[in-house]
Amino acid sequence: MAGRFVPRTTAVPRQQPAAQDASAAPRTRVWTPPGPLDLRLVLGPLRRGPADPAYRALPDGTFWRATRTPAGPGTLRISAAPGGRVAGAAWGPGAQWLLDGLPALLGADDEPEAFRPRHRLLATVHHRRPGLRLLRTGLVMESLIPSILEQKVTTDEAYRAWRLLLRTHGTPAPGPAGPLFGGYGLYVMPDARTWSLIPSWEWHRAGVDAKRSATILRAVRVARRMEEAAAMDLPAATARLQLVPGIGPWTAAETLQRSNGAPDAVTVGDFHLPGIVGHALAGNRSADDEEMLELLAPYEGQRHRAARLILLSGHTPPRRAPRFSPRDIARL
Repeated sequence: MAGRFVPRTTAVPRQQPAAQDASAAPRTRVWTPPGPLDLRLVLGPLRRGPADPAYRALPDGTFWRATRTPAGPGTLRISAAPGGRVAGAAWGPGAQWLLDGLPALLGADDEPEAFRPRHRLLATVHHRRPGLRLLRTGLVMESLIPSILEQKVTTDEAYRAWRLLLRTHGTPAPGPAGPLFGGYGLYVMPDARTWSLIPSWEWHRAGVDAKRSATILRAVRVARRMEEAAAMDLPAATARLQLVPGIGPWTAAETLQRSNGAPDAVTVGDFHLPGIVGHALAGNRSADDEEMLELLAPYEGQRHRAARLILLSGHTPPRRAPRFSPRDIARL
């Protein structure tokens, strides 16, 4: 049986905001994708709510992303270019790292042709969405932390917590994003040390209960080991993440879908997904995880892609009850 990590804690100074230079010239790259590419569909999983401080999609089809790379903070702007190409511009210490990873981010390593629809619904959606590719960020913590925040709460609660924590403890994104977006500029998430120093009352103010904040603290103390999962195959990466108490199959799958571009990382333990898959493939809105996995068995190796296509189809069961009301533990 694999052992659990024994984290070491070290007191460090609080992270200071990064200097901004909106006039600095960006590094640039133009890339030609291997086939049709829908930037909105590909990059959409990175968005954590309509006011995500680390992601912005503009009406003109331009996408902005702020993240913390192994080389430091970076801002990436992605837009369509003539001839079916994609243009990238990046700022900050992590600029070159982001440009080097642009093809992988946009699904260059994905193999959508490996998907073989066995249901008419999936065949139709797969045909109508030729630009869908599964992204791969190569970064684990930036997807792991918001996935932990989303454990067993409404999406509104999780998105609010992500916004407050990034704007309070993150750093302004390098480049022109701040002046461009005014008071709603982009932010780079905190580094591992800064996450570890967030006091308990700040978690409480953000609406994060002790269980989720403790899981994040355990994860950031072994952040390097977590990041190593980005280079592992799916079983090994899943096992690595789940060594941290509080990280289970649901959180691992939600993370590795983004960090590793794992086409078979099906989300187990979700409140809604089994019913959606059951309704779409068998007319059974009451399906549980076991039934969902049985229905997705013909797509082994591509089960996450199959689930993603089902969600894109819009073929979801009608609601029978009102939405869950968000909790506000900050008032307690």
